[in-house]
Amino acid sequence: MYNVAVRIVNHNGEAEDVLQDAFLDAFQKIHDFRQTSTFGAWLKQIVINRALNQLRNRKVQLVDIDESIDICDEESYDEESLNYDIQRVQHAIQQLPDGFRTVICLYLLEGYDHEEIAEVLGIAESTSRTQYIRAKKRLLEILGTMAR
Repeated sequence: MYNVAVRIVNHNGEAEDVLQDAFLDAFQKIHDFRQTSTFGAWLKQIVINRALNQLRNRKVQLVDIDESIDICDEESYDEESLNYDIQRVQHAIQQLPDGFRTVICLYLLEGYDHEEIAEVLGIAESTSRTQYIRAKKRLLEILGTMAR
């Protein structure tokens, strides 16, 4: 649960606060647990919601953008040639701006689809997709510079 919070808020102290608040919420709302999913999945959802609320409190702004903007550059990266060792990828994800990091973590690591991300973050589904594409591109750039 701690790793989920750290991936979203990108700060150890804030992640600890998020986790503590999530456990308090779970304890206070244990009577709401319907056993339609596992307790772990229910608790994980509380942690994710708390982490997203923490980001909102930081005033992270995800704005709708014009979909007609070309988001592909001339330069491309050979994903196969990059060395994807876990620590480098984690370090690269930590370097992403909050909006990019949140969307890429929810999509790739937590298994949310763009519709769910849009609903949770209060943005358009197209914005979630665009943020994901840009986050992925920026992540590849960071990993590319780390490989040099």
